Amino acid sequence: MKILMLGGSKFLGRAYVAEALSRGHEVTTFNRGISGGDLDGTEAVHGDRTRLEDLERLVDGRRWDAVIDTSGQQPYDVAQTARLLRGRADHYSFVSSVHAFTDWPAKPVDETSKTLHCPADTPPDQPFANALKAGCERALLEQFGERSSVLNCGLLYGPHEPIGRLPWWLERIARGGRVLAPGDPDRPMQLIDARDFAAFGLDLIDHGLAGRFVTTAPTGHTTYGQFLDACIQATGSDAELVWTDDATLLAADVQPWTELPLWAPNTPDWQGTWRADSSKAAAAGLHCRPVTETAKDTWTWLRNGGCANVTYTQGLTGIPIGIQPEKEQRILAG
Repeated sequence: MKILMLGGSKFLGRAYVAEALSRGHEVTTFNRGISGGDLDGTEAVHGDRTRLEDLERLVDGRRWDAVIDTSGQQPYDVAQTARLLRGRADHYSFVSSVHAFTDWPAKPVDETSKTLHCPADTPPDQPFANALKAGCERALLEQFGERSSVLNCGLLYGPHEPIGRLPWWLERIARGGRVLAPGDPDRPMQLIDARDFAAFGLDLIDHGLAGRFVTTAPTGHTTYGQFLDACIQATGSDAELVWTDDATLLAADVQPWTELPLWAPNTPDWQGTWRADSSKAAAAGLHCRPVTETAKDTWTWLRNGGCANVTYTQGLTGIPIGIQPEKEQRILAG
């Protein structure tokens, strides 16, 4: 099968390319060539998807069985790309996010949940907003319709993660000592390894399946306690986890999700964070590896120089990841 990968040089795109090559697919990658190297075995085409002339150069003389888009952030760009590819690809798979749903993270979501308002023809270069992913979905569906799939991903983690949520926890726990652990250790989480996400996305293409899939780990796949225990096991640390309730952390002005990465307090605004219904994806074959395996592999990657590729900032918002040591110690001291 011939596959066009829009992106492909970092994290999820890289995982897709590695999995596709392992299955014997022919892979063309299209990216700017500045975020990381393309994997050996691909046809690497460098260009900017926001430039029409670069897209026209990409499609000239080429045709693919499927397109996988992990880099679409602006509806205008996705619409332009999909228009050019409509007659040159049989299927278009777009990686969206649970952020596209109106109710997330306050309430549970599934494939029938309403998405945020954002027109498919939204002008280019909009400032970051969760609604943009919903606009990208609409732009794609207008061009490819039933020949498309939309994967609303949850929290991706694993080796090559550029943001640094799991890397931050691994490095903090590796330093040892008393570690501020947020909330309830029994609180369920729905983390999904990028490699498992990519394998599932390619399974859908290989089996000719289309439609929308909420692509997270199943509810209760792991807990926050198991997640941090996996970090201790991976690093071999003697760290002592000091579990601190939501109310205490909020009173200390600890920012959910970022200062203590992946902490979602049990408050109305966050109650649906780890309650996305991924049963449709599970029925279609989604498999999620144990958190211990992902933690171990990510720690190995970090120790082999991967930390140089971690930004420790929250995606496009630029919000720093991780609590400052002085603030952590003040809270631990009570």
